[in-house]
Amino acid sequence: MALKLAQMDGGSVEISADDLQSFKAAFKGRVLTADDAEYEEVRKVWNAMIDRRPGLVARCTGTADVVQAVRFARRHGLLCSVRGGGHNIAGLAVCEGGLMIDMSLLRGVWVDPVGRTARAQAGCTLGDVDRETQLHGLAAVLGFVSATGIAGLTVGGGFGYLTRRHGWTCDNLVSMEVVTADGEILRASADEHEDLFWALRGGSGNFGIVTSFEYRLYPVGPEILGGAIAWHGDDARQVLEAYRAFSAEAPRELASVAVLRIAPPAPWLPKEVHGKPIVAVFVCHSGRIEDGEAALAPLRRLGRPVADIVTRRPYTQMQSLLDATQPKGRRYYWKSHYLPAIDRRLIEIATEHAGRIRSPHSAILMFQIQGALNELPTEHSPAGNRDAAYVLNITGSWEQPSDDDLNIRWARECFEATRACSTGGTYINFLTEEEGPDRIEAAYGRTNLARLAALKRKYDPEDFFRHTKRVSV
Repeated sequence: MALKLAQMDGGSVEISADDLQSFKAAFKGRVLTADDAEYEEVRKVWNAMIDRRPGLVARCTGTADVVQAVRFARRHGLLCSVRGGGHNIAGLAVCEGGLMIDMSLLRGVWVDPVGRTARAQAGCTLGDVDRETQLHGLAAVLGFVSATGIAGLTVGGGFGYLTRRHGWTCDNLVSMEVVTADGEILRASADEHEDLFWALRGGSGNFGIVTSFEYRLYPVGPEILGGAIAWHGDDARQVLEAYRAFSAEAPRELASVAVLRIAPPAPWLPKEVHGKPIVAVFVCHSGRIEDGEAALAPLRRLGRPVADIVTRRPYTQMQSLLDATQPKGRRYYWKSHYLPAIDRRLIEIATEHAGRIRSPHSAILMFQIQGALNELPTEHSPAGNRDAAYVLNITGSWEQPSDDDLNIRWARECFEATRACSTGGTYINFLTEEEGPDRIEAAYGRTNLARLAALKRKYDPEDFFRHTKRVSV
């Protein structure tokens, strides 16, 4: 039976039964249609706001399958999307009616403890990489939620608890294996296809499909000092004012995230605060434990905390501490700014809008990132924004579609109110589906964006990789 699939130009094409069978025969993994039992689960991604239905899903088992899928899509002019971890807020992994190239089964990690590098396949999550590297007391610069896919995180820049010490995730890449728009395999590094290497270090999925990443590793753990401290929401202004001074003076080994939200029924929080506003600071000191205890002492003495779970813990545990706040299947809508600092005006606006939160799952977060990334020039990578000290993330999160308008409006109002406090830049991985060219320029900067456009014309002149936060050809 013929199968109708969406094309890049907005039209559709019928794939004959023979053509589909030939593709399946050349493909080692599973090729799914809507009739297959696995299809529904595979097409669903982390953000339940995304409800697109690809016409075909190619579940790759290796680079050869990725090549076959790209060549099949090119031959038929298919609209194509690429899934790694499926954690992107805009749901870019899933296209409507076209071919989804699914790499979530590619989960291999190989660690070189002597050279302090790791090669990881593109379907890996942060947890996959951390688990293998921590066997050797090493870590890559990754994000904050262990279920996040490494691929989208890395090609969009990436930041986490080690960013203050070592920069963006993409600053710590050694090489990448890339399948290009014409189905060729390239190695991109500082001395091979160095222009493509530059573009993929923050330029998102616009230039090819990265099938594996080679990361530089650093001695971390296996135990660190980390956890969270929480206070009553009434103390938010006092806590954030203290956090502003504390974080500005903190050593680079100490990274932190300030959070305004309604207290969840988490076991580390006393029952009497569940369902009530709190302010919390998540901390990770990745240096000597004794140094961390001294650095954190002023914060731990602040006011009257309702909870303090800062302790020696495995680094892998720290990396998953926020996982419960981001489960797959909720509805998510985010807005974000880079901040040059946390000033008193921002504190007032953030606490005011935290009081208007409409869902028990929503939050306002301030991620501390200043340090190593600020020491490189803006043009070092497309991720740019080397003037940023914090990331403000306004995270709408709720359960029911009927609450969409209420929660989206809250996030947008908070975003607009805090705009004047920002650098003007933004993080490409936090852009929602409707954000367009002006926000893409804010993520890259005009000069880097022009360079990316030239490389797009070189490596993907037909805009095959268009189901992304697009760089114009």
